[in-house]
Amino acid sequence: MRPDIYLLYLLLRLVSLFSLRTVHSVGAWMGRRALRAHSHSTHVTAVNLRLTRPELTDAKRAELLQETMEEAGKSVTEVAAIWGAGADRSLGLVREVVGGELFEAALASGKGVIIAAPHLGCWELLNYWLCSKTPMAILYRPPRIQAIEALLRKVRGKLAPEQVRAEGAGVRTLFKRLGAGGTVGILPDQRPREGEGVFAPFFGEEALTMVLLPRLAARTGATVLFSFAERLPEGAGFRIHVLPAPEGIDSADLDVACVALNRGVEQCAERAFAQYQWHYKRFNASGRNPYWINRSAKGG
Repeated sequence: MRPDIYLLYLLLRLVSLFSLRTVHSVGAWMGRRALRAHSHSTHVTAVNLRLTRPELTDAKRAELLQETMEEAGKSVTEVAAIWGAGADRSLGLVREVVGGELFEAALASGKGVIIAAPHLGCWELLNYWLCSKTPMAILYRPPRIQAIEALLRKVRGKLAPEQVRAEGAGVRTLFKRLGAGGTVGILPDQRPREGEGVFAPFFGEEALTMVLLPRLAARTGATVLFSFAERLPEGAGFRIHVLPAPEGIDSADLDVACVALNRGVEQCAERAFAQYQWHYKRFNASGRNPYWINRSAKGG
């Protein structure tokens, strides 16, 4: 591990000494600061909330924008604390599991399990929880700074998932693992490259949607489950959710399957709407860019 990366690791360890309530308070402050500064992430979030919650009044949407920015800040500080604490200590923050029996049943079936984990809540804690139950492979894109991979291996320790690169050989690895009855994790709302997805509705707006997950489900017969770790108020810990996939997600008709895929993400997001990563440009594809709208109107 490079010296600068090791120093970053020590900083994570230091952050983990604070209570989760304190860590979340700092994160919420960061979110409010970004909101007051009219940051780029605030603008993108405001546009997304306008697209996905058109029925709200301006005042209600402003309240939701502040809450969402606070939750985004918490997601940054909490991942530092969780990485610093390590898997065993972090798993002690799980206060409740909703739908855990669905995961146990899927594992027992031996048909393979696909965990669709949206950009929602505390994804790193979800990784720990899933890997505490069964070995798992996750599809990922390598970080821009290669040395960060060494840090991730260090902080995840024995509960680190197998990281499979989002390329041809990696996809073949996922098919083999599912064929052998294993478990894989995928971000179902990761925007694919142009030409590698289909458009499907997401909160009433057309969004370019991945086809890999439906193809994996259709070809392997694996059980698809959605899951996320909800952040509880006042730093009280986390609630793990496991939800069944909507019907049709394994359809050979990719249009049908991607409608079901996005519906599954919606069902997760509706349980903790402000904790969804709304600063992600989900609707920016195929020459359509809603994020330029009203850029001069700071704060969205």
